Amino acid sequence: MQELYSLFSQGIIDTIVMVLISLILSTLIGIPLGILLVITRQNHLLSNTYIFTILNTIINILRSVPFIVLLVAIIPFTTFIVGTPIGIRGAVVPLIVYTAPYIARLMETTLLEVDWGVIEAYRGMGASKVQIVFRIMLRESRSGIILCLTIATIGLIGASAMAGVVGAGGLGDLALRYGYQQWDLKIMFITVIILIAIVQLVQSSGNYLSKKLQRK
Repeated sequence: MQELYSLFSQGIIDTIVMVLISLILSTLIGIPLGILLVITRQNHLLSNTYIFTILNTIINILRSVPFIVLLVAIIPFTTFIVGTPIGIRGAVVPLIVYTAPYIARLMETTLLEVDWGVIEAYRGMGASKVQIVFRIMLRESRSGIILCLTIATIGLIGASAMAGVVGAGGLGDLALRYGYQQWDLKIMFITVIILIAIVQLVQSSGNYLSKKLQRK
């Protein structure tokens, strides 16, 4: 019983560490990319077809590759960045490469929902482009941004489970080594229940925070 408790405790900790690190770094990359996708599109604040086309194409390509394929395909890049393709460090790099474009696309969709009439009104009052992005677009979209990050977090939890293939640790590695390879249905069942509980907690928290921001 003690051994089982220890296994799941470590698995949960490893999963949380992978998801948090990957989410923070993916957000720092994905949000600026999402903003660029919006403001460089035709007839927007910084209309630039060249930049938009390049960004849009790269994001489409990365979003088209299943995570398990991406995980293996960028092993040389992962090794170059963190020195190893295995373990938590080896999983974080592909998780970021997989999630950052996803966040960028979600951000693009959310920011495009901001009423262009509001943007035009502030431009008419002399607001700079930087002010419009940070004080208008991001502020008006904050509730949607929270939901975007909630969806991205849930996707990361699922991807982190697949990262068990490279021995990244976490609940996915636990399910793979014990639940699948040793056919221990008890461990597999508990792992599924824990993952469901984590996802429900994340989704509920995201929904609550989003609704709270909508009222402000």
